[in-house]
Amino acid sequence: MLSSLSKDFRIIFDRDPAARNWLEVLFCYPGLQALVFHRFAHWLYCVGIPFIPRLVSHLGRFLTGIEIHPGAQIGQGVFIDHGMGVVIGETAIVGDYSLIYQGVTLGGTGKQTGKRHPTIGENVVVGAGAKVLGNIQIGNNVRIGAGSVVLKDVPSDCTVVGVPGRIIYRSGVRVNPLEHGNLPDSEALVIRALVDRIESLEQQVESLQKSHQQNNSLVAAVLSESSEKELLEELGECCRLRDKEIREFLAGSEF
Repeated sequence: MLSSLSKDFRIIFDRDPAARNWLEVLFCYPGLQALVFHRFAHWLYCVGIPFIPRLVSHLGRFLTGIEIHPGAQIGQGVFIDHGMGVVIGETAIVGDYSLIYQGVTLGGTGKQTGKRHPTIGENVVVGAGAKVLGNIQIGNNVRIGAGSVVLKDVPSDCTVVGVPGRIIYRSGVRVNPLEHGNLPDSEALVIRALVDRIESLEQQVESLQKSHQQNNSLVAAVLSESSEKELLEELGECCRLRDKEIREFLAGSEF
């Protein structure tokens, strides 16, 4: 337990540029204080002592605003930054050197028994306000965007954003924990693609209407076979490019 607490203490200086001296970290970092309460409560929980572990956990929640069930397994070097409103359930597992921001919930989805909370891998970054729910597996080096709701397993080395969470980036490169806010907005990209398609179709319709008005005849009779073919090919190519972005967005929800 002392070894884990020592790593919890040292990792703060690596992860938080605002950490200037040991006295400030010891007394002014609720994430560290919550882990101190939890590791003591977890030890009592593991040896089978009733009531006292929950009481210690409740006291830690009162003092830090971070609720960690005594049964949760927290790895070494975990950093809970700020931490207000963080909730970690009884059967949750958090891997070594993970980074958790304020408002995060590692919770369940119902009243089922047994393993009902998520398992978080090593070096995972969980952004502010994210919810990871159910007995799911989050791989190593995963980055979960702020405000995301993750309900399915996520393989290692991925970035997940959105509600529900979608994989929008896959890479074998370890993520930088301090770049958790530098995430692409996949929903905005898809909406932009749809808007561009609508604008393109409107321009095509307007062009056809003008041709119809000028010639006072049906558009099909005015357009030559070659020009009509070129127009359709151009429109088809535009649609295929937009469809690719939309398909990738939708495929991200099927991981």
